[in-house]
Amino acid sequence: MIGKLKGVIDSYGEDFIVLDVHGVGYLVHCSARTLQSLPAAGEAATLSIETHVREDQIRLFGFLSDVEREWFRLLQSVQGVGAKVALSVLSTFKPGDLATAIAMGDKAAIRRVPGVGPKVAERLVIELKDKAPAYSDLDPAVISLSGALNEKRAPRPVLDAVSALVNLGYGQPQAAAAISAASRSAGEGAETAQLIRLGLKELSK
Repeated sequence: MIGKLKGVIDSYGEDFIVLDVHGVGYLVHCSARTLQSLPAAGEAATLSIETHVREDQIRLFGFLSDVEREWFRLLQSVQGVGAKVALSVLSTFKPGDLATAIAMGDKAAIRRVPGVGPKVAERLVIELKDKAPAYSDLDPAVISLSGALNEKRAPRPVLDAVSALVNLGYGQPQAAAAISAASRSAGEGAETAQLIRLGLKELSK
């Protein structure tokens, strides 16, 4: 199995490059985000490779990092997600942003990916939410609060404060992060109005 290729970019296709490695041209499929980040034809490039072997073909998929390749594998562990949809997800999200969206249960963001419908978005969040935090830069407390919000387990003032910020036009991940910080600052027993005020102060930083 091929795990890494280092060579010179021979040419670009719609969703692939041909990478010349010592005179052998490897056709490597990439996400749109990866293609945009690679240098021009004739320049050197190194890609982490995922090899798919089928009865009638061998396909290579290239990634800028091992983390991106790991996400490609993780995404395909979810029912209804094949290589095409996984690449579409990685074309839309950077790995860290994808981890955050899944960890925060942000199904609306994931539904914006071409080829991902409501059911697949829900499966991605449910099946990968325990793995996503390992790839996210988010404070674990924010992820925990987001999970509590999605399951309506958070205290009523917290639920109401997040809802108020969402109604003001902030996304739930932003609102959850701001109210999480506000809760730490205000302590237990804080009222909704106080949490909203502190949350807005967090968002204005």
